[in-house]
Amino acid sequence: MEKRKLGANGPEVGAIGYGAMSFSDMYGPTNETESHAILDACRDLGVTHLDTANVYGMGKSETALGTYLKANPGAREDFVIATKATITRDPEGNRIFDNSAEHLETELDKSLQRLGLECVDLFYAHRRDTRFTPEETATNLGRLVEKGKVRAIGLSEVAPSTLRRAMKAFPVAAVQSEYSLSTRFPDLGLVQTCAELGVAMVAFSPVGRSLLTDNPIPRDRIPSLPFLSGNPRFIEPNLTENLRISKGFRKLAAEMGTTAAGLANAWLLSRGPHVIPIPGTRSVDHLRECISGAALSLTETDLERVEAVLPVGWAHGDRYTAEQWAGPERYC
Repeated sequence: MEKRKLGANGPEVGAIGYGAMSFSDMYGPTNETESHAILDACRDLGVTHLDTANVYGMGKSETALGTYLKANPGAREDFVIATKATITRDPEGNRIFDNSAEHLETELDKSLQRLGLECVDLFYAHRRDTRFTPEETATNLGRLVEKGKVRAIGLSEVAPSTLRRAMKAFPVAAVQSEYSLSTRFPDLGLVQTCAELGVAMVAFSPVGRSLLTDNPIPRDRIPSLPFLSGNPRFIEPNLTENLRISKGFRKLAAEMGTTAAGLANAWLLSRGPHVIPIPGTRSVDHLRECISGAALSLTETDLERVEAVLPVGWAHGDRYTAEQWAGPERYC
């Protein structure tokens, strides 16, 4: 697989990585055996960048990765591992964000224990805590690099202006944001700023939470999925419209001799050499579909055809509910 750099001075990783939220039960029940099968496939396919977080299954995702690394001692050398912290609860149970040095280190230590590691390759502030300036957050993360617990730092769901300010305090290797043919706001400044500053743009949900695949999540399963059951794009009448429009994308992918997931990831790779999609899945077969995008080289004509069936703004409904929008920075 093609290699891309995880930051200006970072390691080279496979152009397409893996988002390990799927090791939790976010998109349906899973178990350690299934998660380990995905990790075996990642090694076979050249997927070297793994992305997890302390809140994915409240530690379940990190634990699955940790048990795999313990059972496969040589696997650590095959992977560049990222995790995240910041999302937490106050004493009343309300969801809050904490970018303090104390919280970040405490949560990182717990993650390292679950992973069975002394150091992770990349550690993100999962959301911006507005009690701290971008410079302060970057400094707090940077101290963990200086302590040898982290090799590089990242920010998630931030505005370009936040990235610029953070970079003045400590080098940021990566910014993670939802980015796909159905969520294109990063094109309005974030993709460009990352390229200018030598920061990797890590794109999560690159297949639109299944809308950009050949087999979108069935309607009858959506009510059982906590995140999607209330997501504006997966409730009526938006769901019907999104399935209708994305059908043209599935047809185009078939005409081009590829899968919809492969084409969706290939489109992201075409956005710049610093863009790294991290699809998540519980299926090895679907992982292969996603990874197939790394072998596609899209021409200008191909990109125009994609644009014709999924023009900017095609998706019906917001990507988040009002509650889910608490944390991500809106900048356009």
